[in-house]
Amino acid sequence: MRIDPDGNVWLGGNGKQDGAILKFTPDGKFLMQIGHKGPRKGDNDVTQLGQPADIWFDKPANEVYVADGYGNHRVIVFDMTTGAYKRHWGAYGKRPPDDIPAEGAYKYDPKAPPSQNFANPVHCVRIANDGLVYVCDRINDRIQVFQKDGTFVREWRYLTDTKASGSVWDLYFWPDKDQTFMLNVDGTNEEMRVLRRSDGEVMATFGGGGRCAGCFIGVHNVTVDSKGNVYTTEVFEGKRIQKWKPVNGAPQK
Repeated sequence: MRIDPDGNVWLGGNGKQDGAILKFTPDGKFLMQIGHKGPRKGDNDVTQLGQPADIWFDKPANEVYVADGYGNHRVIVFDMTTGAYKRHWGAYGKRPPDDIPAEGAYKYDPKAPPSQNFANPVHCVRIANDGLVYVCDRINDRIQVFQKDGTFVREWRYLTDTKASGSVWDLYFWPDKDQTFMLNVDGTNEEMRVLRRSDGEVMATFGGGGRCAGCFIGVHNVTVDSKGNVYTTEVFEGKRIQKWKPVNGAPQK
């Protein structure tokens, strides 16, 4: 679920038949549907989504970006008002092939060269203030960065021996003007990383597996409020939200 700059509520779903995102007013009035209920039709079909995992907005361009997602292997962009299709791309900015294995079928191999395709799920999409688009390719243990037209810029890989659900689950930018840092959560290795946005360098890590305060079980999402307070959510047996307060050395808004 995401709230757009106009206050509208957007929803996606992870059921096998969830091929759409829905848009509502803040009081629940239905506004628009993009895609249709039903099985995925492939990574190059522009009428249907595939279990969309995340949503982000480019208000000046009036565009909505979808990390599509748990079923498909792409970023796809639509008009925020009409739902009209704009463009889509896969890993490295390439057109995704239609024969990528579905969720659960792809087996990540740490010894193999980096995959030329996104794996399932394409778990997050974020747009920085400078216009760069950041994508969490979770199972492939990497963040890929693009221009808004899908041109590939760079990638960073983290704990590349990580199998299972991968090491890159979600990210969020620090709220200073330059968005100097990114927070990246990893629900397999149960940690939160502070990344320098300019080069992806890991500046610090927090967490560890467990139920204690500051530990994680399935840390799944991260966000930062305007004051720099950090919030993490945990899935599986974690079942909680934790709040983290910055103490010193953090850039100010």
